[in-house]
Amino acid sequence: MNDQQRLELEAAAFRRLVEHLGKRTDVQNIDLMNLAGFCRNCLSKWYKAAADEHGVAISQDDAREAVYGMPYAEWKALYQKEASPEQAAAFAQGKAHD
Repeated sequence: MNDQQRLELEAAAFRRLVEHLGKRTDVQNIDLMNLAGFCRNCLSKWYKAAADEHGVAISQDDAREAVYGMPYAEWKALYQKEASPEQAAAFAQGKAHD
């Protein structure tokens, strides 16, 4: 595999992950953080950081929209639920996420 093929495969996998998370609005960010140590917000921060590293001007809001598929405030209003006491406790006990 050459570098271009690797890059294309990695990009396709990222797009598939974002698409999958877009379909799984039932999975809350706190669930992702507690189980995997990252969430949709982390992905948007990584996206923004990659843009910055490549000299591509993009706002954090635009990066979030790329990951959430809509403005972040809209996603929160439609899908985000209050964390349960159990979720909050697990998050407090867990490792820091990026």
